[in-house]
Amino acid sequence: MHLILPYAASVSQGYADTLTGLRLPHLQKLLGQLTPQAPDSGDEFSLSPPHERALATAWGISAPDGQIPWAALQAHQCGLASATSSAWAVITLCHWQVNTGRVTMSQLPLPALSQAQSEALLAAMRPYFEEDGIRLVPGEQPGCWLAQGEVFAGLATASTDRVVGRDLAVWMTTSAQAAPLRRLQNEMQMLLYTHPVNDAREVLALSPVNSFWLSGTGALPASYQPPAESVRPVVLDSLKPLALAEDWPAWAQAWQEIDATRLPALLAQASRGEPVQLTLCGERSSQTWITQPQPVWHKLKGLFGARPLSESFEKL
Repeated sequence: MHLILPYAASVSQGYADTLTGLRLPHLQKLLGQLTPQAPDSGDEFSLSPPHERALATAWGISAPDGQIPWAALQAHQCGLASATSSAWAVITLCHWQVNTGRVTMSQLPLPALSQAQSEALLAAMRPYFEEDGIRLVPGEQPGCWLAQGEVFAGLATASTDRVVGRDLAVWMTTSAQAAPLRRLQNEMQMLLYTHPVNDAREVLALSPVNSFWLSGTGALPASYQPPAESVRPVVLDSLKPLALAEDWPAWAQAWQEIDATRLPALLAQASRGEPVQLTLCGERSSQTWITQPQPVWHKLKGLFGARPLSESFEKL
């Protein structure tokens, strides 16, 4: 069992204040029985957040920052032709909130975007993408599509988890390679402004779809083989939306629920000496703990009190 927890920590002051009162007894016991590995260190401005880097490693994918080929992997899993020999991207429909001198991304996925609305927008936008040699394919959820095109090869893009609620100027792809995509983005903003889907959403007081975001760009190696299903990690995303919304009381409650419902089984496995792997991810770094033979002094350290949780979280 390998459990990955995105947004187990944050750089927010609200998080720091909440952590001081957080009690996670099963996590504390579990970390006392597992052996920490070298952290994957970074900063909060990397295009690929720590949880995506950890997941990519678990899936046997090595890629530069901002080029973890999540779209190509999804295409590969769906059996799409040429999934491992061409570049792909994830296209996420979104709402950009324009304020004075600042453009921010609203919540994702877009609230109440139906499958029918997604299909209508796909039909309207597809010809523009095809003119630029980009093939669009419906994704796993409304408003999230796969795009195939050589323009995505070697193109670094920021994860959607980096941009929600934040100033997009920090995360926009500004390379010369992306110039056709920026033009396409401007064209789609004009197209969407008067689209009937947005008229219907306005009646319901829902945020209009006024742009799209590119992420998960790149190609898989032709020889890539995913790991066996039995060894693939489990990603628990319940902390993520609460951390992105900076709802720290709800985040703490979600952590306590994980501690009470998901970690006891891992603790029991670790106590029996069975393989257990836990990866905690913050906004900068991640660290993994694994089952590993420990020296006697390590086993006895619990007699002198467990390490404070803050010490385990401080490098994330």
